Amino acid sequence: MTDSSGERAMTAFLRTHVRARAVAALAPGLGLVLGAIVLLGPASAQEIKNQQQISILKQVNFEQNLNAQLPLDTPLRDESGATVRFGDYFGKKPVVLLFVYFECPMLCKVELNGLVRNLRALSISAGREFEIVTVSIDPREDAKLASAKKRGYVKWYDRPGVEHGWHFLTGDEPSIRRLTGVAGFRYTYDAKSDQYAHPAGLIVATPGGRISRYIYGVDFPASDLRLALVEASSGKIGSPVDRLLLTCFHYDPTTGRYNFAIMSVLRILGTGTVLALATYMGVNFLRDRRRAAVARAAAGAVGA
Repeated sequence: MTDSSGERAMTAFLRTHVRARAVAALAPGLGLVLGAIVLLGPASAQEIKNQQQISILKQVNFEQNLNAQLPLDTPLRDESGATVRFGDYFGKKPVVLLFVYFECPMLCKVELNGLVRNLRALSISAGREFEIVTVSIDPREDAKLASAKKRGYVKWYDRPGVEHGWHFLTGDEPSIRRLTGVAGFRYTYDAKSDQYAHPAGLIVATPGGRISRYIYGVDFPASDLRLALVEASSGKIGSPVDRLLLTCFHYDPTTGRYNFAIMSVLRILGTGTVLALATYMGVNFLRDRRRAAVARAAAGAVGA
């Protein structure tokens, strides 16, 4: 009995000793494995996050559908909550069109701020020479949000009558998708962040509702805005100088900007040079004829 108990005790001791030695031998390897799990865990999570962001960004784009006819019969709601047609804001003046959402925490605010800064540098004004239509891409937003956003930007813009020329609209999902689809405005909703991923830029449309120009980015140069509006109005707004500038600058659809058109300028300068040379030659020809006539008259007088 005593020997059996001693054997059991010895066996238990040896097993414990062997386990301890095994753990000690494996400890460095286990440490490396655990370290790899700790390091690879966050990296994998970040990689998954990056892949999700890339997937979202692939759905975001601003395609140039120049000359496309916007669907003017699309129903929307104005700042008072009344049902309106998108086409109610077209007909007589060119239109600056923006797709944003009013509770956007970042991009939309920067975009609208950039628009107002540059609008204030123009002598032409919304409500007088053109209209501005801002449409929310979030179907959950209502007239209350639209009205609050309008008050803030109309106050900052600070031009007479602008409250009648800048419109903040909301709508349901089918109406928004219909408008943005024709406009080439590709966006997507990220449920995880409860935000919309969308491109930045604006559209200038003709009074008849055809897409005339795109201006990309969040800061819209006043010169580009003016030229785009003059062009969309077929020269009905702006000055003769603006129409001359349209000859000197051409629209680049890849950048959404007006670039200096060197060939157009060279043609203008070439034409000017030819006219100046022709004028110079004409003046000299007439002067030489007068001199010859005077000389003939003098010679005739001497002969008499």
